Amino acid sequence: MKINILSRSSSIYSTARMVEEIKAAGHEVKVIDPLKCDIKLEKQKPTVFYKGVRLEKPDAIIPRIGSSITFYGTAIVRQFEAMKCFTTVSSQALVRSRDKLQSLQRLSSSGVGMPKTVFTNFGKHTSAILEMVDGPPCIIKVLEGTQGIGVNLAENFESAETILEAYNNLESRVIVQEFIKEAGGADLRAFVVGDKVVGAMKRQAQKGEFRSNLHRGGSATKIKLSKEEENTAIAAAKSLGLGVCGVDLLQSSRGPLVLEVNSSPGLEGIEAATQQNIARAIVKYIETNI
Repeated sequence: MKINILSRSSSIYSTARMVEEIKAAGHEVKVIDPLKCDIKLEKQKPTVFYKGVRLEKPDAIIPRIGSSITFYGTAIVRQFEAMKCFTTVSSQALVRSRDKLQSLQRLSSSGVGMPKTVFTNFGKHTSAILEMVDGPPCIIKVLEGTQGIGVNLAENFESAETILEAYNNLESRVIVQEFIKEAGGADLRAFVVGDKVVGAMKRQAQKGEFRSNLHRGGSATKIKLSKEEENTAIAAAKSLGLGVCGVDLLQSSRGPLVLEVNSSPGLEGIEAATQQNIARAIVKYIETNI
């Protein structure tokens, strides 16, 4: 097969591992920077040009589209779909997953467990908002945040009011979310490929920090998910239409709660923690679907 990886650089760990496993499986691979692609639109002849040269139609693509290039990256994925190429992440699912509010609405409708969450249009009725999420304490997140950036813990009414007022003044839309104390500053990352979890790790925040992201200094260890946690992760991925994704879960007294779903999850942390070949699982997923 001919497989194109849409990635800004071949030196990124996740991209390099995908290249390694695609070659090991006997397939051809190209790393294509989506920002250096041009789209040609004409009747029934969708085409992608890379650095001015027409690209040969691949059998499949693996989008590794960062949040900062979602709009253009999605357009490139959509063009490959028009060329009848298989993609591990569809353009529609990519857009859906990057819209944090829409993702939460779809997760809510699908019936998976999730923390109580409130979205408000620059609301100033702080006490009513906090009451809806059983707080304080509560979590206040900007809608566009990634890797733990723009995530705040409001421990009391005064801090919540200050944070909300600051974001209101900046005209940044936020969500206010229930704080799950029993999670103990930890979350679970389940890596879903197709209809199964191929690896899972527990991420623990460092002392004095409530965000467990590895980019914020958190540590990761391999974990075996319960059947309920595994089913929740798979259901969350299906609700957003994602074939490959990372699902972040909290362990709570009322069962697993979905925090968010990442449509372009990194491989470095999960492969290091679990010692499992996640990249190979993605290649097998492509082989199965073509």
